[in-house]
This record gives sequence, structure tokens and C-alpha cells, in this order.
Amino acid sequence: MALPEITTGMVVVFAIILVSLTLFAWEPVPVDITAVGVMVTLMVLQPLTGIAPTPTEGLSGFANPATITVLAMFVLSEGVQRTGIVQRLGHWLADLTGDSEDRQLAATIGLVGPISGFINNTAAVAILLPMVTDLAHEGRISPSKLLLPLSFASMFGGMLTVIGTSTNILASDLSARLLGHPFSMFEFTKLGVVVFVVGSVYLFTVGRWLTPERIKPRDDLTEEFQMADYLTEVTVEDESPLVGETVDASLEATDLDVDIVQLIRGDEIFLEPLGPKVIQAGDIFALRTDRDTLVSLLDLEGLTLIPDVTVTERELEAAEGGENLVEIVVAPGSAIVGETLAEAHFRRRFDATVLALRRGQELVRKRMDRIGLRVGDTLLVQGSADSIERLNDNRNFIVAQEIERTDLRESKTALAVGIVAAVVGLAALGVVSIVVAALGGAVAMVVTGCLRPSEVYEAVHWDVIFLLAGVIPLGIALENTGGAALIADLVAMAAGPLSDVAVLGLMYVVTAVLTNVISNNASVVLMLPVAVKVATDVGADPFAFVLSVTFAASTAFMTPVGYQTNLFVYGPGGYRFTDYLRVGAPLQAIFAVVTTLGIAFFWPV
Repeated sequence: MALPEITTGMVVVFAIILVSLTLFAWEPVPVDITAVGVMVTLMVLQPLTGIAPTPTEGLSGFANPATITVLAMFVLSEGVQRTGIVQRLGHWLADLTGDSEDRQLAATIGLVGPISGFINNTAAVAILLPMVTDLAHEGRISPSKLLLPLSFASMFGGMLTVIGTSTNILASDLSARLLGHPFSMFEFTKLGVVVFVVGSVYLFTVGRWLTPERIKPRDDLTEEFQMADYLTEVTVEDESPLVGETVDASLEATDLDVDIVQLIRGDEIFLEPLGPKVIQAGDIFALRTDRDTLVSLLDLEGLTLIPDVTVTERELEAAEGGENLVEIVVAPGSAIVGETLAEAHFRRRFDATVLALRRGQELVRKRMDRIGLRVGDTLLVQGSADSIERLNDNRNFIVAQEIERTDLRESKTALAVGIVAAVVGLAALGVVSIVVAALGGAVAMVVTGCLRPSEVYEAVHWDVIFLLAGVIPLGIALENTGGAALIADLVAMAAGPLSDVAVLGLMYVVTAVLTNVISNNASVVLMLPVAVKVATDVGADPFAFVLSVTFAASTAFMTPVGYQTNLFVYGPGGYRFTDYLRVGAPLQAIFAVVTTLGIAFFWPV
């Protein structure tokens, strides 16, 4: 087999791919910004990258049916969420599970899997994470035992239909362009069911044994975050220089690492916003600080330590008798990723105080305001009920405990579910294309009142949209310059003595490894053209290879950065990076075999 001639264009595109892969893995800037940068670079270097002279092809990702379909699916998912049906299903299952770990694990997998087939699996995990966390604690079970299965089950549940993940939708569009064969709604459901069953059995057996108990069942959040040495109470003495000052002025005047969590004055307890309050002699402050800082504070500010006081969750919630001490998770696409709490003006914006930060197993309880936030970071937050409700409604965070909501449109449940069913039915029967059905469903969500017009824009994960729009031209450039053909020919030559099924499995493994390091959407854009050309070179069915890459790109178990849902549970589960490898690597190996053999059985190679 003669290899294509290596051109300058190939070299340039390979260099762009190498740089983009490095940036996707390292993430010095968000992946969507990297993707837009890639798109701009391809257009600027147009004579070498194979992108058409006009900007149309470089910008084609924004008008691509896959991008528009994903956008519409976010709106449909939001419409279903706003009715509260997923929460009600969760509560119903929670009532059945009690304190049995078997039943809790079954409920978690059995609920998130099927739901992820019809609403975005990232949204499904975001909705169910608080319920599963509370379910574990109430049953005296470590939430670590349930949260990793929640993420994994959402991934293989997403492979039940073409709309389960954005990756499936993108792969369908690429398959249409490369082979003239887009995915139908239930194109690979039979294989998805096999994968779901095998994955569920693994999580119940080997996976259950391998999943660690990183977070102990809690009675008290202050115990869970080991706050005993960081929370205390002090009294303001008559001669204190703080008397007569506002809380804001007293905090600004010191460089000490201290937060005033509560102000107790007689029978009254005040939470944020505390800044405008004028300090009086006899005031009692509940403080978040460390021992060394406390000693300096007592010396300088005329404060007296109240001895033998343990500040617990119950005491911190005594101000309103409600849920005002919670864990919140920094969500993917959050506007505050990369910022510190000080830069984000967290306390002022949300009238809430961060007492501790957990990143995997690492606990930080001092100088949190100097740490750049990452996706998956878990913050222990104290605030009023109104503040917690605002955090719960904010797209930048996921509150990891269930908060009672008054804005759910339960009366619209039948309408929202009916709209999604109509979208699935119309697309499955071929009456209209998936993109038209999804857009029509999105409009119907607004017309019927399931969503307000302003909520449509809030529902869309714009980082995913810009990621898709940015990487789609990269796949086009890889094809147009002959880069995909060169890689495919090299793979075909190396795989010469292997059977077609073995080469199919090789494509799965390569894609799976790539997906665990970079964005799943980026990996499917890069690998699908290569897979189609490899299949052509070895004389196999290209569509089977397309399915192999699609399944591999949507099931990334071995790292927390491989898939957004893995990052969701990283902080709340207290996991280590290696936990994903320990639990996920055997599952990834099993799926490599099961998926390859399943494709070969259902779609002969």
C-alpha cells in the first residue's frame, strides 16, 4: 500500500491538532475557547489548512445540524427539568430503598440510565446528584459508593438513543457526511441495551467492590469537612477597637484569614449580609479561621474566646431553623472557573460565606479566597435560605443536597413529557429529521408554558455549543488535507495481520484512550474520518467502525476529566484521581470487548 504524499497542509493541520489536544488536556483556558481559537487559526491559515477560501466552511460548525440539534436538546431537557418529574421519580424510589445499599445502587442505576437516553445525560446527573447524596447519608451509606455509579450509568444510559449525548448527535451528522448514513433515533439501541446490562452487572459486582468509601456517612456537614479546629465563637469586649465599626470595615482593615459566619446579639442570630451591621460590645461572632490566626485576632481586636464551644451544623442553622449550610459543586461551563472567590466577589454576590473547599480528597479550610476554582470543586457554604435558593437556581453551581423548590411547574409535566415523546416519535418514524423535530419541540416547550422565553437561553450550555462549532472545521481540515487518509493508511498497514474484528476493537481502544484525556466531542471529530478510511483500506464495513468510535467516545471512565459527569461527582464523592482508573479501567476493557463483539454481531464487519 502506497502512502499519500505528505504535504505542507497536512503538517500544518497535524501541528494544530497537536496544540489543540495539548490545550484540551491541560486546560489553561476553557475547552470552548480553545475550540474557537482552533477555528480562527484554520481560517487564518486557509491556504494551508484546506478550509474553503470564504469563511463559510470555517464557520460551518455554527450552522451544523448537530450543533443545532444539541442546542435544541438542551432546551427540551430544561423543559422536563422545570416540571420536577425527575425529582418526583427520585423521591418515589428513595421511599422504596430505605437503608439497603443494594436497593439504593439499583435505584441509582435504574433511574439515571433510562432517563439519560432521552434527556441530556449531563443534565440527568445534575438533577439526581442531590437526591443520591441525601439518599446515601439518610441510609448511613457513603455517598462515594453511589456517585461514581451515577456518573458511569448515565454514560452507558446515554447510548440507548441517538439523543442521549451530544457526542451521538455529532457522530450521526459526521456519519451522514462521510457515508450518507445518519443515525436513526434507535439505530444502536439494541447494542446500547447490551452495554447497559453489562455495565450495570459490573457496577453491582466488581465495580461495587472496587469503589472506595471516601466520604463517611454524615450527621453533620462540619464533621464531614473536619471543621472542628476552624470554627469558633468569640465575644466583642467593651474596649475592643471594633465597637462602632461596620463588619465590612473591620474585615477590610485586617489581612488576617478570617470570616464572620454569624453575628449573635442577645436572642437574635444574623447571617449574611452582615457587612452593614455596626458592631456592639457583647456581640458574639461565629468565626471561620485557624488557631494561629485566632491568637493574633484575639490580641489585636479586643475579642475573647468563648471556651468549650463546638460550632456544629445544628448551631449554624439555628438562625432560621432551615437548610442554610450546604455543599455546592462548581459546574462545567461555570463563569467562575479559573477565578478565585475574591475575584468572583462570591460573598457579596450571594450573601454567603465559604467555610471550606474540597477538591477530590484535598480539604482546604483557610485562604480559600486565593485559590482558582475548578470544575468539580465542592464548597461548604453558609448562608440564609434565600441565598441558598439563589445558589440553587444559579447555573454556575449544583447544590449537592436537595433544596425544596417552589418554582417547579408540576402541572406542565404531561405536556413536557408529551413534547419529548413527540420529538422522539416523529424522528424515529422518519416523519421529519431529528434537528427539525428537536427545534419544533423546543418551540413547543415555550408555546405551552413549560419554559419561559428567557429560560431558553439559560438552558443552553453555550460552552458545549462553541466547542462543537470550533472542532467541526478541524475534522473538515483533517479530511481536506489528506491527513485522515494518511493516518488511516498507517493504521491499516500496522494492522495488516489482524482480522477485521480486531482492527474494529483497536479503533475502539484508541478512541477510548483519547476521550479520557480530551473532550469526547473533539475525539469523535478527529477519529471518525480516520475510522471510515481504515475500514475502507481493510475492506470492512465503514458504518461498523463509525459505531465503534461513537460508543468509545461516549464512555470515558478512566479519568475525572474524561466526561463532564465524572467531574460533577469528583468533589461530592471525595474521590482521588486514581479511583477513576481503578474502577473505570476494568469497565473500559470489558466494554472494548463487549462493544466490538456486539457490533460484529449486529452489523457484520
